[in-house]
Amino acid sequence: MRAPILATAALVALVAAPARAEDPPAPTRAHYKTATDNMKLIALAYHNYASAYGDVWADDIRDKAGKPLLSWRVAILPFVEEEKLFKEFKLDEPWDSANNKPLIAKMPKLYAPVRVTAKAGETYYQRFNGPGALFDGKPRYKVPTIPDGTSNTGLVFEAGDAVVWSKPADLTYDAKKPLPKLGAHFSGMWCHVAMCDGAVIRVKKDADAKELRKLITPDDGEVLDTDKLTK
Repeated sequence: MRAPILATAALVALVAAPARAEDPPAPTRAHYKTATDNMKLIALAYHNYASAYGDVWADDIRDKAGKPLLSWRVAILPFVEEEKLFKEFKLDEPWDSANNKPLIAKMPKLYAPVRVTAKAGETYYQRFNGPGALFDGKPRYKVPTIPDGTSNTGLVFEAGDAVVWSKPADLTYDAKKPLPKLGAHFSGMWCHVAMCDGAVIRVKKDADAKELRKLITPDDGEVLDTDKLTK
Protein backbone atom coordinates (compact mmCIF):
# COMPACT_ATOMS: atom_id res chain seq x y z
CA MET A 1 0.00 0.00 0.00
CA ARG A 2 1.48 3.37 -1.03
CA ALA A 3 -0.70 5.77 1.03
CA PRO A 4 -0.41 4.92 4.75
CA ILE A 5 -3.27 5.86 7.04
CA LEU A 6 -2.40 7.81 10.15
CA ALA A 7 -3.53 5.71 13.10
CA THR A 8 -6.16 7.39 15.28
CA ALA A 9 -4.18 6.56 18.41
CA ALA A 10 -1.12 8.32 17.06
CA LEU A 11 -3.16 11.40 16.18
CA VAL A 12 -4.73 11.46 19.66
CA ALA A 13 -1.28 11.14 21.23
CA LEU A 14 -0.08 14.14 19.25
CA VAL A 15 -3.07 16.25 20.23
CA ALA A 16 -2.96 15.17 23.86
CA ALA A 17 0.72 15.94 24.38
CA PRO A 18 1.25 18.99 26.61
CA ALA A 19 2.13 22.01 24.53
CA ARG A 20 4.88 24.50 25.25
CA ALA A 21 4.82 28.11 24.16
CA GLU A 22 7.45 27.45 21.49
CA ASP A 23 5.79 24.30 20.14
CA PRO A 24 4.09 24.42 16.72
CA PRO A 25 0.35 23.78 16.64
CA ALA A 26 -0.80 20.17 16.78
CA PRO A 27 -0.89 18.68 13.27
CA THR A 28 -4.23 18.71 11.53
CA ARG A 29 -5.58 16.90 8.50
CA ALA A 30 -5.07 20.15 6.60
CA HIS A 31 -1.35 20.09 7.47
CA TYR A 32 -1.00 16.53 6.21
CA LYS A 33 -2.93 17.30 3.04
CA THR A 34 -0.81 20.37 2.30
CA ALA A 35 2.41 18.43 2.88
CA THR A 36 1.25 15.64 0.58
CA ASP A 37 0.00 18.03 -2.10
CA ASN A 38 3.29 19.95 -2.06
CA MET A 39 5.26 16.76 -2.53
CA LYS A 40 3.02 15.65 -5.40
CA LEU A 41 3.50 18.98 -7.18
CA ILE A 42 7.27 18.84 -6.73
CA ALA A 43 7.39 15.27 -8.07
CA LEU A 44 5.16 16.28 -11.00
CA ALA A 45 7.51 19.18 -11.75
CA TYR A 46 10.42 16.74 -11.83
CA HIS A 47 8.62 14.55 -14.35
CA ASN A 48 7.56 17.48 -16.50
CA TYR A 49 11.16 18.72 -16.44
CA ALA A 50 12.30 15.25 -17.50
CA SER A 51 9.77 15.20 -20.34
CA ALA A 52 11.19 18.47 -21.60
CA TYR A 53 14.85 17.45 -21.26
CA GLY A 54 15.18 13.89 -22.48
CA ASP A 55 14.20 12.03 -19.29
CA VAL A 56 16.95 13.75 -17.29
CA TRP A 57 16.25 14.43 -13.61
CA ALA A 58 16.34 18.10 -12.64
CA ASP A 59 19.59 18.85 -10.84
CA ASP A 60 21.42 21.79 -9.34
CA ILE A 61 22.38 24.48 -11.84
CA ARG A 62 26.17 24.41 -12.28
CA ASP A 63 28.89 26.47 -13.91
CA LYS A 64 31.09 25.14 -16.70
CA ALA A 65 33.48 23.63 -14.17
CA GLY A 66 30.67 21.72 -12.49
CA LYS A 67 30.40 23.89 -9.39
CA PRO A 68 26.80 24.14 -8.11
CA LEU A 69 25.42 27.67 -8.34
CA LEU A 70 21.68 27.33 -7.76
CA SER A 71 19.51 24.56 -6.41
CA TRP A 72 17.27 22.12 -8.24
CA ARG A 73 14.39 24.02 -6.59
CA VAL A 74 15.30 26.92 -8.88
CA ALA A 75 15.70 24.62 -11.88
CA ILE A 76 12.09 23.35 -11.65
CA LEU A 77 10.51 26.80 -11.21
CA PRO A 78 9.11 26.89 -14.79
CA PHE A 79 7.31 23.62 -14.00
CA VAL A 80 5.61 24.90 -10.83
CA GLU A 81 4.11 27.95 -12.55
CA GLU A 82 6.97 30.22 -11.51
CA GLU A 83 8.58 30.95 -14.87
CA LYS A 84 8.58 34.69 -14.21
CA LEU A 85 10.63 34.20 -11.04
CA PHE A 86 12.93 31.77 -12.86
CA LYS A 87 13.74 34.42 -15.45
CA GLU A 88 14.80 36.84 -12.70
CA PHE A 89 17.70 34.58 -11.75
CA LYS A 90 21.08 34.89 -13.42
CA LEU A 91 21.83 31.23 -13.98
CA ASP A 92 25.56 31.76 -14.40
CA GLU A 93 25.86 33.34 -10.93
CA PRO A 94 25.74 31.75 -7.47
CA TRP A 95 22.65 31.84 -5.26
CA ASP A 96 24.10 34.64 -3.12
CA SER A 97 25.28 36.95 -5.91
CA ALA A 98 24.17 40.58 -5.96
CA ASN A 99 21.38 39.69 -8.39
CA ASN A 100 20.27 36.35 -6.98
CA LYS A 101 20.44 36.91 -3.23
CA PRO A 102 17.44 39.31 -3.11
CA LEU A 103 15.35 36.61 -4.83
CA ILE A 104 15.56 34.43 -1.72
CA ALA A 105 12.74 36.52 -0.31
CA LYS A 106 10.54 35.48 -3.25
CA MET A 107 10.48 31.79 -2.30
CA PRO A 108 7.35 30.17 -3.75
CA LYS A 109 4.70 29.19 -1.23
CA LEU A 110 5.12 25.61 -2.45
CA TYR A 111 8.48 25.39 -0.65
CA ALA A 112 7.37 27.05 2.59
CA PRO A 113 7.17 25.15 5.91
CA VAL A 114 3.79 23.50 6.41
CA ARG A 115 3.48 23.53 10.20
CA VAL A 116 6.77 24.53 11.82
CA THR A 117 8.70 27.73 11.25
CA ALA A 118 12.00 28.49 9.57
CA LYS A 119 13.96 31.59 8.68
CA ALA A 120 12.60 33.62 5.80
CA GLY A 121 13.48 31.99 2.48
CA GLU A 122 14.26 28.56 3.99
CA THR A 123 12.71 25.22 3.07
CA TYR A 124 12.70 21.65 4.35
CA TYR A 125 12.18 20.05 0.94
CA GLN A 126 15.47 18.38 0.07
CA ARG A 127 17.05 15.47 -1.79
CA PHE A 128 19.80 13.12 -0.70
CA ASN A 129 23.19 13.78 -2.26
CA GLY A 130 26.29 11.62 -1.97
CA PRO A 131 27.90 8.40 -3.21
CA GLY A 132 25.23 5.76 -3.60
CA ALA A 133 22.33 8.23 -3.56
CA LEU A 134 20.24 9.15 -6.59
CA PHE A 135 22.09 12.46 -6.81
CA ASP A 136 25.84 12.61 -6.27
CA GLY A 137 27.03 15.35 -8.60
CA LYS A 138 27.26 12.96 -11.54
CA PRO A 139 24.06 12.42 -13.55
CA ARG A 140 24.07 8.62 -13.81
CA TYR A 141 20.36 7.90 -14.08
CA LYS A 142 17.48 9.01 -16.22
CA VAL A 143 13.85 8.48 -15.23
CA PRO A 144 13.51 5.07 -16.97
CA THR A 145 16.97 3.80 -15.95
CA ILE A 146 16.83 3.69 -12.14
CA PRO A 147 17.96 0.11 -11.44
CA ASP A 148 15.66 -0.41 -8.44
CA GLY A 149 12.73 1.24 -10.23
CA THR A 150 10.97 4.55 -9.65
CA SER A 151 8.47 3.03 -7.22
CA ASN A 152 11.28 1.86 -4.91
CA THR A 153 13.36 5.05 -4.82
CA GLY A 154 12.79 8.26 -2.87
CA LEU A 155 13.17 11.56 -4.70
CA VAL A 156 12.44 14.46 -2.30
CA PHE A 157 12.24 14.28 1.50
CA GLU A 158 11.08 16.52 4.33
CA ALA A 159 14.40 17.21 6.03
CA GLY A 160 15.01 17.82 9.71
CA ASP A 161 16.86 21.09 9.15
CA ALA A 162 15.97 23.90 6.78
CA VAL A 163 18.17 25.36 4.02
CA VAL A 164 17.91 28.47 1.85
CA TRP A 165 15.66 27.37 -0.98
CA SER A 166 17.79 28.71 -3.85
CA LYS A 167 21.09 27.49 -2.37
CA PRO A 168 22.40 24.16 -3.74
CA ALA A 169 22.15 22.54 -0.31
CA ASP A 170 20.50 19.22 0.52
CA LEU A 171 20.67 16.16 2.75
CA THR A 172 24.02 14.39 2.72
CA TYR A 173 24.09 10.62 2.30
CA ASP A 174 27.01 8.58 3.62
CA ALA A 175 26.61 4.81 3.82
CA LYS A 176 29.03 4.67 6.75
CA LYS A 177 27.38 7.37 8.86
CA PRO A 178 23.99 7.69 10.59
CA LEU A 179 21.24 9.18 8.47
CA PRO A 180 20.50 12.88 8.98
CA LYS A 181 17.37 14.05 10.76
CA LEU A 182 14.12 13.95 8.79
CA GLY A 183 10.56 15.14 9.22
CA ALA A 184 10.78 18.62 10.73
CA HIS A 185 7.29 19.49 9.46
CA PHE A 186 5.78 17.01 11.91
CA SER A 187 8.32 17.17 14.74
CA GLY A 188 10.10 14.07 13.49
CA MET A 189 7.07 11.83 13.97
CA TRP A 190 6.37 11.59 10.24
CA CYS A 191 8.34 12.38 7.11
CA HIS A 192 6.65 12.75 3.74
CA VAL A 193 8.66 11.42 0.81
CA ALA A 194 7.97 12.02 -2.87
CA MET A 195 8.89 8.85 -4.72
CA CYS A 196 10.46 8.82 -8.16
CA ASP A 197 7.22 7.52 -9.63
CA GLY A 198 5.31 10.55 -8.30
CA ALA A 199 3.64 8.79 -5.36
CA VAL A 200 3.95 10.21 -1.85
CA ILE A 201 4.49 8.06 1.25
CA ARG A 202 4.55 9.00 4.92
CA VAL A 203 7.53 7.50 6.76
CA LYS A 204 7.17 6.96 10.51
CA LYS A 205 9.62 8.18 13.15
CA ASP A 206 10.94 4.74 14.09
CA ALA A 207 11.18 3.44 10.54
CA ASP A 208 13.61 0.61 9.94
CA ALA A 209 17.00 2.19 9.13
CA LYS A 210 17.87 -0.52 6.62
CA GLU A 211 14.67 0.12 4.70
CA LEU A 212 15.32 3.87 4.78
CA ARG A 213 18.65 3.30 3.11
CA LYS A 214 16.94 1.16 0.47
CA LEU A 215 14.57 4.06 -0.11
CA ILE A 216 17.46 6.49 -0.56
CA THR A 217 19.71 4.35 -2.77
CA PRO A 218 18.58 3.65 -6.35
CA ASP A 219 20.88 0.71 -7.06
CA ASP A 220 21.00 -1.60 -4.04
CA GLY A 221 19.23 -4.45 -5.82
CA GLU A 222 16.87 -5.08 -2.90
CA VAL A 223 13.09 -4.95 -2.78
CA LEU A 224 11.74 -2.11 -0.65
CA ASP A 225 9.36 -3.16 2.15
CA THR A 226 7.24 -0.04 2.63
CA ASP A 227 5.42 -1.64 5.56
CA LYS A 228 8.61 -1.25 7.62
CA LEU A 229 8.60 2.46 6.79
CA THR A 230 4.97 3.47 7.03
CA LYS A 231 3.09 1.28 9.52
